Amino acid sequence: MIYLTKPYFDKDEINAVKETFDSGWVAGQGPKGKELSEYIKNITNTKFAIPVNNCTAGLHLSLLAIGIKPSDEVLVSDYTFPATGHSVMFCGAKPRFVDVNLKTYNIEPNLIEEKINNKTKAIIVVHQFGQMADMDKILKISEKNNLRVIEDAACAMGATYKGKPAGSFGDITVFSFHARKNATSGEGGIVVTNSEEYATIIKSLSCFGIESAFTRQNTLNIPSFKRLGYNYKLSDINAAIVLQQLKKYPKLLQKRRSLVNLYNKLLGNNEFITLPIEHKNNYHVYQTYAILLDKKIDRNKLVLSLRAEGIQTQIGTYASYIQPVYKSDDKCASSLFLFDHSLALPLYYQLRKKEVEFVVEKLNCHIKKQMRGS
Repeated sequence: MIYLTKPYFDKDEINAVKETFDSGWVAGQGPKGKELSEYIKNITNTKFAIPVNNCTAGLHLSLLAIGIKPSDEVLVSDYTFPATGHSVMFCGAKPRFVDVNLKTYNIEPNLIEEKINNKTKAIIVVHQFGQMADMDKILKISEKNNLRVIEDAACAMGATYKGKPAGSFGDITVFSFHARKNATSGEGGIVVTNSEEYATIIKSLSCFGIESAFTRQNTLNIPSFKRLGYNYKLSDINAAIVLQQLKKYPKLLQKRRSLVNLYNKLLGNNEFITLPIEHKNNYHVYQTYAILLDKKIDRNKLVLSLRAEGIQTQIGTYASYIQPVYKSDDKCASSLFLFDHSLALPLYYQLRKKEVEFVVEKLNCHIKKQMRGS
């Protein structure tokens, strides 16, 4: 089997977990969580970093921190995993979906303002598949309309826009350490911000609305529960794992981008495939290598055909506005086209050149079969 994705772990992660076990502190917001926070602050050029149990929880906390309430609306890039829209609904607010650019898969800035009304309080910008959105235009629009900006950078650890890292643009940014992400602890995430006010709220809400036990361990400080918080902490076991992933991240990313270059070279002449682009202002980290198929190709049939060959592939991601849970009146034609015709190909550190060549060979073969009607 050639997998869609496969995390890469070695003795570094194993030793880090053993060290955490030996320390006796395996719960959340402990010493490894603190070390992770410091590491992330340095690479994102931010003042505060709060580990959480997943990116969705981080988005929920971010919206609560900026004061989103049930009467509010939040603009959301439509082409995204529904966790983004769900986080708005967790606050009782309404997600309003904005269509995306067919070339970058990211929110189309020119379509944002038509969705803004007196209920609009924020925008969640998704850096889809590891390439950042057009932040200059988005920030200009948000400033003009007094909107808070949250970066959903679940896929974009290490990505840059005009030389600045993901996490250094919005009011708050959330990263993911899910198993499909470039640096993973299986599950997990982290929230970064330059606002002490937001950071204080997020850290408290992630731990039932109180200070963590780690900060209270040397005193008898019985907490008082003054706000409704959540158990959104990241365990120190997960923090220890992803710390090692981040330390080897340059090596992981270099290999990832070399495989992308190979895919681009081998697929460049297929008239039924549009390759993903790296915008001139961006450094793309390719959490997913998603191609766009001609509308003549049955993408779902192609997925099943490749699976029969021992190759895992998948859709790119979702058109949010059509999901029944949202009961949305928004229309996002480009997002829907991407949802129906995008295809994610295998991409991970252990993937070998000959396996990429095999994937491309079988992909081309089954596209030709479809076009012949066989």
